[in-house]
Amino acid sequence: MRVALFAYQTWGYRVLGSLIDSRHEVVLVVTHPTSDDIYETIWTDSVEKLAEQNRVPYLVKAKPDAQVVSRLQEARADTMVACNWRTWIPPEVFTAPRLGTVNVHDSLLPKYAGFAPLNWAMINGETEVGVTSHMMDEHLDRGEIIQQWSVPVEPEDTVTNLFDKTLEIFGPLTIESLDLVETGSWEPVAQDLSQASFFHRRSMEDSRIDWSWPAGDLVNLVKAQVDPYPNAFAFYGPHRLRILKASVSPANCGGTRGRIFARQGDGVIIVCGPEPHRGTGRGLVIERVRTDDGTDMAAGEYFKRMGGYLTSHPG
Repeated sequence: MRVALFAYQTWGYRVLGSLIDSRHEVVLVVTHPTSDDIYETIWTDSVEKLAEQNRVPYLVKAKPDAQVVSRLQEARADTMVACNWRTWIPPEVFTAPRLGTVNVHDSLLPKYAGFAPLNWAMINGETEVGVTSHMMDEHLDRGEIIQQWSVPVEPEDTVTNLFDKTLEIFGPLTIESLDLVETGSWEPVAQDLSQASFFHRRSMEDSRIDWSWPAGDLVNLVKAQVDPYPNAFAFYGPHRLRILKASVSPANCGGTRGRIFARQGDGVIIVCGPEPHRGTGRGLVIERVRTDDGTDMAAGEYFKRMGGYLTSHPG
């Protein structure tokens, strides 16, 4: 088939590579210009450069415009694929190909539609994540499902591990989905909107630790923001402290949120949770930290004495 592609960053790069290696012909690529958004400077393999290297016609656009519509019409694409496209695609664009547009999204829809699905899924302690292909309609990430492939979330996984696991799915899932669309041999599955969730873009504010969260949720937040993402952080007096690794304390601890409570191995226990004064919840064991000058160390090395507080804002 003649395929057009709207794609960006490493996810789009992988899909374009798979399309180039497939029997399909890529007739047009549309990608975004580079961005200074912190979440768009992490996985930065260039769709533009890959298209150029393979002599595939391409456009660089912040959003679809009249030129995109004209080029799509000239390209005579049978179908279109969207992958990690960051702005709304209007109906006159996604309906232009005769077989419609396949969107490839890194969540198990209808859950985690929108942005940063892997980060949010890890924060929420999901036991599996995956990638969904679906036919695009006028609602973001809501069209009929073609296929879903999932991978388990293991206890030792971080969001970076999940990125690696799901990235391997994007290319093969896209090619198989296109084959199904071409032959008409797929069974449309309507999304159960009673199970749907939609998430906004993450920003630095979303990495700020809220000590009212239970310890297990804070561990998930730390794992969802490991390098190369902006790390979860708190403040020790005026100093910002990035939390690189954490776990749940082996026993309950009580007191006031944020209290630097006791040593635990090479780490320190911090009181947290919705009702810490009752002493019925576990604490957060901070194991490794990073200071603002980029120094990594064991938390027990950083905190010379117990007492005092970690806060969500400078003290």
